[in-house]
Amino acid sequence: MKINRKILQVLLLVNIFCVLSIITFFNIEYIYAFEIGFLSSSLVITASLLAYKRMVNTRVEHNIITYDDSKDVIDILEDPYDLYSENEKKPESELDLVAVVKEEHKKVKSDSRSLFEILRDTKAALSVYRLGAYIVLILGFLYLNRHGLLHIPSYIVALGLPPFIIVWLLAQDKAMQTEDKVQ
Repeated sequence: MKINRKILQVLLLVNIFCVLSIITFFNIEYIYAFEIGFLSSSLVITASLLAYKRMVNTRVEHNIITYDDSKDVIDILEDPYDLYSENEKKPESELDLVAVVKEEHKKVKSDSRSLFEILRDTKAALSVYRLGAYIVLILGFLYLNRHGLLHIPSYIVALGLPPFIIVWLLAQDKAMQTEDKVQ
């Protein structure tokens, strides 16, 4: 079974279970806040996953690699400012001011990104799916607040459930794939 279908089925089952629990044990007006929070959170997470998947697929198609493997991850974490590098630098007394300024200017230019790179990296953040999902989230909150139906505890729980469920399912799927590769 594809993971997308599994995620949808589990989200639907959890939603039905929570609605039945709210009807049974709590005030029926809490359903509005729970449903709007749950659906908008599910939309945001799903849209984020789709946008990220599309971005990764296009980068794979165009063979774009953005990971810099010149430094080890541990080196980056332990020495982020490259204080303990093996490249010896000349003492400052040997360098003249003009050479230092030119060298620093070259470093700044090499670290700066072009407009194309910035737009390429923000495609996932500015995708239509995610923007639409966030608009639904904001409008849902405003609707609940305006009509006096906003119950904060049920809304917060509803916002937190879908990310937790999706992360749990993805971790479970990854563990299953890892077990398959080991065998």
